[in-house]
Amino acid sequence: MTVMQTTAGTLGPDATGHATGTDICSTPPRRHPRPDGQDRYTISEVVAFTGLTAHTLRWYERIGLMSHIDRSHTGQRRYSNSDLDWLDFVGKLRMTGMPVADMVRYAEMVREGESTYLDRRELLESTRRDVLTRIAELQDTVAVLDRKISFYGDAGRAREGEGNR
Repeated sequence: MTVMQTTAGTLGPDATGHATGTDICSTPPRRHPRPDGQDRYTISEVVAFTGLTAHTLRWYERIGLMSHIDRSHTGQRRYSNSDLDWLDFVGKLRMTGMPVADMVRYAEMVREGESTYLDRRELLESTRRDVLTRIAELQDTVAVLDRKISFYGDAGRAREGEGNR
């Protein structure tokens, strides 16, 4: 089982709101087009698709954030579409500010299987709460900036009005 594979009966709703039986993270919208019918990519192709560096991809594998990456007969890494989907999900986790140690722990739980669903859910819910808190803080910051921008706009218009008298 790869990191992104799950079994039937998980949480993802379809467009009608009914459970699809697959993990919604297993088929995220693709950010980068991939060649049709291809499921093996070199590290340089993955760099082009993801924007990550080869060093980062190797590091992810070394620390356990990526499951085992297949190798060609010459030893070159060969990434699959599932690996690219996982990297897209990891990118989303990075955007949340989740610590790398928690991302690695999450990856380990995925590899352990269904028995970790509750723990994975709790980790993601905690991360979601943190993100919502940050969003609220950023909204407050935007409100302050908007007030300042408005103040300086009004002050600028007032000065222009004085100069035209």
